Amino acid sequence: MKYDFTSIMDRHGKDAIAVDGLGLRPGFTPEAPKDGFDVIPMWIADMNFATAPTITDAIIERAKHPAFGYFNPSDEYYNSIIDWQKTRNGVTGLKAEDIGYENGVLGGLVSTLHSFATPGDSVLVHQPTYVGFTNAIESNGYHIVHSALKRDDKGVWRMDFDDMDKKIKENNIHVAVFCSPHNPCGRVWERWEIEKAMEVYRANDCVVISDEIWSDIILEGHKHIPTQSVSEDARNRTVALYAPSKTFNLAGLIGSYHIIYNKYLRDRVTAYSSKAVYNEMNVLSMHALIGAYKPEGHEWLDELRHVLTGNVDYVCDYFAEHFPGVTFAHPEGTYMLFLDCTGWCEAHDVTLDELLKRAWNVGVAVQDGRQFKAPCAIRMNVALPLSRVQEAMQRLSKYVFVD
Repeated sequence: MKYDFTSIMDRHGKDAIAVDGLGLRPGFTPEAPKDGFDVIPMWIADMNFATAPTITDAIIERAKHPAFGYFNPSDEYYNSIIDWQKTRNGVTGLKAEDIGYENGVLGGLVSTLHSFATPGDSVLVHQPTYVGFTNAIESNGYHIVHSALKRDDKGVWRMDFDDMDKKIKENNIHVAVFCSPHNPCGRVWERWEIEKAMEVYRANDCVVISDEIWSDIILEGHKHIPTQSVSEDARNRTVALYAPSKTFNLAGLIGSYHIIYNKYLRDRVTAYSSKAVYNEMNVLSMHALIGAYKPEGHEWLDELRHVLTGNVDYVCDYFAEHFPGVTFAHPEGTYMLFLDCTGWCEAHDVTLDELLKRAWNVGVAVQDGRQFKAPCAIRMNVALPLSRVQEAMQRLSKYVFVD
């Protein structure tokens, strides 16, 4: 491979919550390991790979100029997004006016909520539920109504369209959050599934907030379908939220963007976010996006997807062979696995708290799945060099999933 996905980075002291944040927020972060074990960060959703070189080059080049004053996003910024969406997702007809900066995907979600709902209103969200959705929606005074995803006879997570329709009607819901690909389940929705979901939203006159931050992290053999592309109605009722941060490990730079084709929706969202005077772009994050979306960024991403596909396959095969009673759906996108430990814990008379403590003690820093509205689950990040993933599996076999 041209790019390095095998070297182990030392992230200690480099502003990384993934390693330096352990134990700082009980109930949210894993605990630090016992003496004798180093940390294998497999919880928070950032990667342990060096980012694409064109990104650091772009930041360094801009930083050579010693002034960082007020600025407007450049034509190159908008053109980079338009080209990226066309090349990766087949999007046509996207214009600069349809694109707007967002100070994080969750910031865009909150701006949209405030634009089309009133605190106290209910919002439809699928379950399992990304913990960021839960915190952002509830802390702003909205009530979450969950529609549970269900695994079919092949173990694939599916939406329950009848339940969605029922919950929307019962709770007088007019804003829904749609996660595509789904976090934490890793589903890459097929076109017919998105079409059917959007028909439910259309029939109930819901504004749809589509979080597509994971849309670039699609495992081999699958394809992302932009929510807005499935129909003209979907195009006009959806606020789609994207970012290079998940794709290129840039979360610390902050810098997301929305795509909103409908002028009425766009005017309301931008009016709210601009009046709050928080939604201003960082000049270095702008240049980071431009660097990311260069041809070399496409090449880097294609190699990354190959590496992640291999890591996911390895871990899924390992769990299936070594840990009977742990069930899961093989992810189609993202680099997160969502592992239901109910069967294993019941068979071995071990609580989830005890299981997590065993893992954390030996440095396998996985995440408590209860944060995602699942009663006995673990969320695991496999975006690490394969050697570290293999070491984690060995520690799980030796110290964690034992009688």
